[in-house]
Amino acid sequence: MIRTVVTAGLVLALGAFLLTWLEVQKTTRVIAPDVYVAVVAALFAVGGLWLGWRMAARRYGPDFIRNEAAVRSLGLTGQEMRVLAELASGRANKEIARTLGLSPNTVKTHLAHLFGKLEASTRTEAVARARDLGLIP
Repeated sequence: MIRTVVTAGLVLALGAFLLTWLEVQKTTRVIAPDVYVAVVAALFAVGGLWLGWRMAARRYGPDFIRNEAAVRSLGLTGQEMRVLAELASGRANKEIARTLGLSPNTVKTHLAHLFGKLEASTRTEAVARARDLGLIP
């Protein structure tokens, strides 16, 4: 976590320095305003792509290994695991039902079973418990 904060801070500081330097160059007429706009646009585009890549890599990181022993000990079915993954994504019951091709009542039943097996009373608590057990990333 500290590494992420330090990296983000350094990237933001470097970006702020670069933008300020470009502004000074534009003000002193070393570079044309059109070049300034193009460079700033390119910096924001590259920064956005980098940030998107970092977020996607973190979300679906290759280093996550599901705790299959916990899955077996809790007696979770494949469908319950799929519902749990959708629940962790922050989806509503209707969205989960649509994504998995289930009825909303079936999703509610799976959620009730998950809450019982994970000993949770809320959606947030169930997701937190599942993450602690290594069931979901």
